[in-house]
Amino acid sequence: MNKADLITAIEAKRGSTSYSIWYIGITDDPARRKAEHETEKQNTTYWKDWHADTEAIARDIEQYFLKKGMHGGTGGGEHPTYVYMF
Repeated sequence: MNKADLITAIEAKRGSTSYSIWYIGITDDPARRKAEHETEKQNTTYWKDWHADTEAIARDIEQYFLKKGMHGGTGGGEHPTYVYMF
């Protein structure tokens, strides 16, 4: 997905809820990353991930939503092209 479409999709998933209740991240392996969050006892019930067209887009999207108040941090593996939230 391109940057504009990812922003639109993430905003649709967020709906009218506060940014601060969501976690945003990037990864090169969504299934592995979700399992890691579950191992850390985080509730991934509302997990959703999207494939970004490029790593740069994934990193830009993560930073965009972190600045809006979502939880998370930087990282994401060697070449993260997936953006996820829960």
